[in-house]
Amino acid sequence: MRSQSSHRKLRAAAAVVCAAVAVAGPAPAAAWAAPAAVAPAAPSPDPFDGLTPEQIADRAVDATRSADSLRMTGRVVSEGQDLDVDFSVDDQGSCRGRIRVDDGDAELRRLDGVTYLKGDEAFWRISMTEQGVPENEIAPIIELVKGRWLKIAPGQAGSADLGEVCDLDSLLDDLGKDDRSGLTRGPDREVDRTPVATLVEKESGETTTVSVAQEGKPYIRQVVRTGGDEPGSMTLSEFDRPVRVTAPPADETVDLSRLDPGTRA
Repeated sequence: MRSQSSHRKLRAAAAVVCAAVAVAGPAPAAAWAAPAAVAPAAPSPDPFDGLTPEQIADRAVDATRSADSLRMTGRVVSEGQDLDVDFSVDDQGSCRGRIRVDDGDAELRRLDGVTYLKGDEAFWRISMTEQGVPENEIAPIIELVKGRWLKIAPGQAGSADLGEVCDLDSLLDDLGKDDRSGLTRGPDREVDRTPVATLVEKESGETTTVSVAQEGKPYIRQVVRTGGDEPGSMTLSEFDRPVRVTAPPADETVDLSRLDPGTRA
């Protein structure tokens, strides 16, 4: 049986990674390093011919929100930190992915309402320092979670926050709520070999470019923001593909509900 101090350290570890992961899980319309070089695309006929930028945006938002699953990859800047993310998530609450915060890396899995988290030492240290964990507590926490997955059951501290990261509806909830009256149509291009139309918004020194698929459903394929304090890009792909998640081996997990069953969210 671990001490109460150890229980508190494990709960703190879960809490700080929740906060770090949550930063990387905004709806794709949020603030997001410039896109890679792309080749121009000129589909014929143009599926958006005669539509205003606002009407194209309406179609893109509706299509993207209707997806059963998708993958989000890219880099965002938040509060001066580089966050690289790669998440696959479906509408049943299953997800898997990785997040890299500066030099720290962590992996997340969630299935059947249970979340599993595994970070390297740099990730834990960055996250705990950011959350104000006292320096003398950081090393013991890292020792407890090193090489292990934290298993967080429904109702356990941190489960609700991480559930939102793996909730497709929650991720897309704010998509399309912004005022689109300032949109203009930019030049056509390609994202991952898919021809896209671009919608551009410029405001307060920031430029946001949304790329909309011109083949198949008009999914949002990429959102890029340049200028301002939080530049970055996020690419969406693998729409409606199954998200296959497996639980880590039991001997590689630390079960928070078993260690401290009295802790609830």
